[in-house]
Amino acid sequence: MELQGRVAIITGAAGAGIGKADVLVLAKNGVNVVISDAHPKRAFDLAEEIKATFPVEAFGVLCDVREYSQIQSMVKKTIERFGRIDILVNNAGANRVFPIWEISEDNWHMIMDVNLTATFCCTQAVLPTMMKQKSGVIINMSSIDAYMCSSLDGTAYACAKAGIIAFTKAVAKEVGQYNIRVNAIAPSVIWNEFLARTKGVQQEILENIKKDTPLGRYGSPEDVANMVEFLVSDKASYISGAIVSVTGGYNTW
Repeated sequence: MELQGRVAIITGAAGAGIGKADVLVLAKNGVNVVISDAHPKRAFDLAEEIKATFPVEAFGVLCDVREYSQIQSMVKKTIERFGRIDILVNNAGANRVFPIWEISEDNWHMIMDVNLTATFCCTQAVLPTMMKQKSGVIINMSSIDAYMCSSLDGTAYACAKAGIIAFTKAVAKEVGQYNIRVNAIAPSVIWNEFLARTKGVQQEILENIKKDTPLGRYGSPEDVANMVEFLVSDKASYISGAIVSVTGGYNTW
């Protein structure tokens, strides 16, 4: 397999959503995975599951992506263990739903920090290694909300995800000379345990999105992970600075 032996860091990787699906699809392809998560037991348990299932190395790392010192420690541990970093998937994300006239400054900063600033910090932390290698792939997780605010009271989240799109395009131009590719994925609704607990108006919005999706269903974490698998592969060797929608056709811009 062409990806066998490569080394990937995936942030926000141990929850039952896109991050875990990314870990599984990369490990299936022979990639050694660093499972970064703010919940250490969850990360360590997934690492043991991966090692028991696939012939790859895997280890969990405690990393709150709001803390740059923890990001640096994660990268240092990865280099000490493997000597290289081939793939970074900036998957960590968070949201708090408030109308713009009610959201607190603390919640605004939290959303920006986890989604946008962490994408910058993790990217900056791995770049010296990738630049030295003259190779690397970075995948950033944006959202359809960057184009069309599909959720109610999601201004801060939409702004953060739009920032990721601009960041992706700008960094791709800067680091292309080092044979580093940078792309972003913009999913629509990807069903997970958190969405299953939504009620009231938010649930109505989700149902309307499903009705307006030409393929007639929500996305799954595996739908996004399959795109990650392609973008990190050599089949995507001439794709950089791209924003790839994974939406089931729910695109109206």
